Amino acid sequence: MKLAFMPISIGAGFLAAAVGKKAFERIWALFDEEEPPDAQHRDIRLVKLAVALLIEGAIFRLVRGLVDHGARRGFARVTGTWPGEEAPES
Repeated sequence: MKLAFMPISIGAGFLAAAVGKKAFERIWALFDEEEPPDAQHRDIRLVKLAVALLIEGAIFRLVRGLVDHGARRGFARVTGTWPGEEAPES
């Protein structure tokens, strides 16, 4: 079942990246009128870059986790098999 779930997981990853990027851009706009700093920019303050990267990473991780879990629930609903572990290890 893991192999059957792989294309769904890849598609969900692309969807999560697009949603996460849009969410980050909207949230960053609340903090600053300029575009978010990027590591490739030469003249940026490191503190501003660090804050932008922290926010972006947290948003991406959150969106990716929610989309992945939703895709797994949908897969399980259709196939009757959960593609992954049932619960975390103790």
